[in-house]
Amino acid sequence: MRVEIWSDIACPWCYIGKARFEKGLAAFAHREDVEVVHRSFELDPHRAKGDTGPVLEMLAKKYGRTLDEARAMEAHVASNAHSEGLEYLADGRDHGNTFDIHRLLHLAKERGRQNELLDLAYRANFAEERSVFDAETLVTLAVEAGLDEAEARAVLADENAYADAVRADEREAAELGANAVPFFVLDRRYGVSGGQPAEVFTQALEQAWQGRVLQPVGAADAEACGPDGCEVPARD
Repeated sequence: MRVEIWSDIACPWCYIGKARFEKGLAAFAHREDVEVVHRSFELDPHRAKGDTGPVLEMLAKKYGRTLDEARAMEAHVASNAHSEGLEYLADGRDHGNTFDIHRLLHLAKERGRQNELLDLAYRANFAEERSVFDAETLVTLAVEAGLDEAEARAVLADENAYADAVRADEREAAELGANAVPFFVLDRRYGVSGGQPAEVFTQALEQAWQGRVLQPVGAADAEACGPDGCEVPARD
């Protein structure tokens, strides 16, 4: 059975959702028969390459909040991350264009190192003070994931390398009706949207294994990120 996961490295609920999915998969009896494929989804595809800035300022501007309110939003996400055993910096992170990261992830997929690179990129972005929007950082992460340095540099230097693969993933997400991430498709039979609890993923895997028809699984309001931003706590 194949599980396809559409996500973006800039999406905190993708970072959390990946951890929850992996816990759900670990509890699935047929986990050894599951192939996991990560697919591309850009939350901000029109953002210019090199246009980076502090996450808190971006959140405050996007949602019309104060910096203190943006910090509270990040604290909410950090609490969820910590509950999954994930480190999370609620301050001091950058935000930017993720197209190059997605292109490198397609190279990593071909070399059998996609999951390794994705984990390293998530950790660098959300848990460490390393900007994943810097080419040298991306090369370092690629090498840490087991990729050839020269090959990684060549991909980043050629703006067309794997660009079609990224765009194809994004078109397919649109065709499947995915307008927010993380978005999980299980054997093209079941769809799970958002960073659901681990037990929801286990249930979905079991139902997909039984060959049921594609339909939504889990709470409709599970946290996710879309082009307009990530889930925002309501004002008191």
